[in-house]
Amino acid sequence: MPDTAHDLTTGDGSDPRADADAARERLERASERLEAAKTAIDEAGGRETVETGADAYRSAASLLDRYVDLATGTGRETFKHYINLEGEYSTLVEDLPADLPHREAFEASFEAVDKRRLHESDFESAESALGPAERFVDLLQEEAAAEEEVTLARKAATDQLDALEDEISDLQRLRSLADADLEAPVDRLRDPIEAYNESIREAFESFLYDRSARTVFDLLERSRLRPFVDFETPPPELREYVEDNDAGTYSIPELLEYAEYSRSKLDHYVDDPDELKRRIATRQTYLERIDATPLTLSWPPADATTLRYAIRDRRPLVERIGGQELVEGLLAVRERTYDDDYDRLQTAANALDQLSATERERLQRRDIDAELEGIRDAREELEAALADG
Repeated sequence: MPDTAHDLTTGDGSDPRADADAARERLERASERLEAAKTAIDEAGGRETVETGADAYRSAASLLDRYVDLATGTGRETFKHYINLEGEYSTLVEDLPADLPHREAFEASFEAVDKRRLHESDFESAESALGPAERFVDLLQEEAAAEEEVTLARKAATDQLDALEDEISDLQRLRSLADADLEAPVDRLRDPIEAYNESIREAFESFLYDRSARTVFDLLERSRLRPFVDFETPPPELREYVEDNDAGTYSIPELLEYAEYSRSKLDHYVDDPDELKRRIATRQTYLERIDATPLTLSWPPADATTLRYAIRDRRPLVERIGGQELVEGLLAVRERTYDDDYDRLQTAANALDQLSATERERLQRRDIDAELEGIRDAREELEAALADG
């Protein structure tokens, strides 16, 4: 495999291969730490023994902490607490397995408080004698910490794996654009598309202001038969209102304006002001969103076949809006799809639209195939580490 590590930097300056290596190494270290923690538990007598010892240590430490103030000094209550401490501690030690490692630490700790009168120094001695048995707790805490680190490392590795997938997709996209002729005269496509888009926007705005809401809704309903035109069709209750009431003879901008009128003023325009306000106000956002966008042609353009279907679906609607003159602008775009160099210009247009200045520079100075190979290798190594860890 070629050494491409020095080339594997993204447009933002990060190094996905180095980041993946770091995530993999972290996961490997975390897995080794967990394995070492489990081995230490085995060497200390096994999990059952260590858990027994840890429970005993916590119980003993809790007894000492609970009775240090109650059982020190003199007096009847103090003696009563001393008796309780001695009984509980004696039972705890006696119940320990005979072969429990560090059993002598519990015995020595008990002996430190097995006196007729106790002082704080006796409890300090008992805690000190118990010290070696704390190893049980340390072993379990280290295992828990190692397990948490493995979880975090796996999460980081999974996130980095997602980042590698994104980088692979980006590199594949760049490679697909690498052969585009970035100097191609794409204005031969852009100019007729922009001219048509400008014309349809102007014509549609006039259509909205000059035609009744009923006529506009009829156009929108007809678009349902045109899969390449994605107008949002009118809500049924609004469609019904426009069809069945005289208010439907007003234009959409007029209806939106009337909805702001007072009821007394609106009474001069419609028979039922309340119904108009209710029907229009509740669908104001929908009405305000109606524009020519679904009839425009996107830039960069689609492939020739798709663009022809898009033009075919727009043609009858465009003719209703602006007549044959507007249709001619649409057909001028279709003519370009039959040019011998359409595919070259369309590919170049997509490349120019998708590639940032940084990405263009990247294409000029990078071996994309080598980068892909390096990133894929990093992905495989990280996937293997996740499978093992």
